[in-house]
Amino acid sequence: MEQKIDKLYKEYLTGLIGRRDFIKRLILITGGLTTSHMFLSESHVRAEFTSKNDPRLKTEIIKYPGEKGEIRAYLARPAEEKKFPGVLIIHENRGLNKHFEDVTRRMALEGFLAMTPDALSTFGGTPEDPDKARELIGKLDPRETIKNYVSAVRYLKTHPSSTGKVGVIGFCWGGAMANQVAVNSSDVVAAVPFYGRQPASEDVPKIKASLLLHYAENDEMINKGISAYEEALKKASIDYKIFIYKGTKHAFFNDSNPERYNKEAAELAWRRTIEFLNEKLKK
Repeated sequence: MEQKIDKLYKEYLTGLIGRRDFIKRLILITGGLTTSHMFLSESHVRAEFTSKNDPRLKTEIIKYPGEKGEIRAYLARPAEEKKFPGVLIIHENRGLNKHFEDVTRRMALEGFLAMTPDALSTFGGTPEDPDKARELIGKLDPRETIKNYVSAVRYLKTHPSSTGKVGVIGFCWGGAMANQVAVNSSDVVAAVPFYGRQPASEDVPKIKASLLLHYAENDEMINKGISAYEEALKKASIDYKIFIYKGTKHAFFNDSNPERYNKEAAELAWRRTIEFLNEKLKK
């Protein structure tokens, strides 16, 4: 039975089947809805590195003014009453889920005022069904979404607990957005896109931030844009570093996705990211 479940789960994670079909077929394999829910709960627990009740942190749901209305966001910071550099986190195309709430807390534990906006706030927020979330992400207005994230940078820069320095980090769809925020906000000091689609070469000179670019080795669609991006970065004399992680697939950082998660590469990329943000935002 375990082999059948693993095969089915891989099909779901790689997008071959949707969540509803996955649950229906899982119930047939396990023989009941309760057992299926236990399996799903255990798979989600694996992704939680930090507790939402961690006494070292203060967390809250906030709202800030976006382009056409309020944007909901998850905010986390160290419990200590002092000022911290801000880090805007941009989620993948599944929206603001438990994994990204956890990533927000991880960043806060590194000594940052961390915030992950819900890009789907304009649709009432991220739905529980990840397939539905992905569908809604595709319906977002790109220009409006970029402006909402630029507004998030301003929010973090002026927050009472902020030092005024702000960085941005994004993953997959959010990696592309992190590049765009770097292009469109002169307030961004440091940007860390994980396997994100690159901006147009003509827009690269607008970037004022230092960049740390993470890519998976086996990610043809994204990686085909690296050469042009690097050429434009050099031409514009922008401070940047590029790392390509051997043996990895797109989304290798996401520990809630066992099919793609690469523990060694994820930990190395995170360590490099924190060192980079400490250097650019804390000095």
